[in-house]
Amino acid sequence: MAELKLLTDSEPRNPMGDWVVRGGVAVFFVIFGMEKFSSDPGSHWVKLFEQIGAGVWFRYFTGVVEVLGGLLVLIPRTALAGLALLACTMAGAVIILAFVVGEPGDSVFPGIFLIALTAIGLIRWKR
Repeated sequence: MAELKLLTDSEPRNPMGDWVVRGGVAVFFVIFGMEKFSSDPGSHWVKLFEQIGAGVWFRYFTGVVEVLGGLLVLIPRTALAGLALLACTMAGAVIILAFVVGEPGDSVFPGIFLIALTAIGLIRWKR
């Protein structure tokens, strides 16, 4: 007699793929976050944050948030919180680049990351 399955099996999980995705996100954001601590006046980040006009503290704050988010993504229990933190950071970057700096074309790169982080977070949340 055929067995009736009322509950569907959960989606098969690939732990190696999960680590690769989370590791890639973490490495990317830790590197870019650490770059924000540079005090070289010729640095891209120094020039960009001067253009924003929020001061050096905002550049450091953004660096801390990106490094912290990257580290949170590495820990399985806090990965969703890290993804949400980084997605909010990228949403802020899109808004600031488009409306404060006045370069909407420059907001494409953080916009792509916002979409990717949101997709990864939604997939992770549905598990």
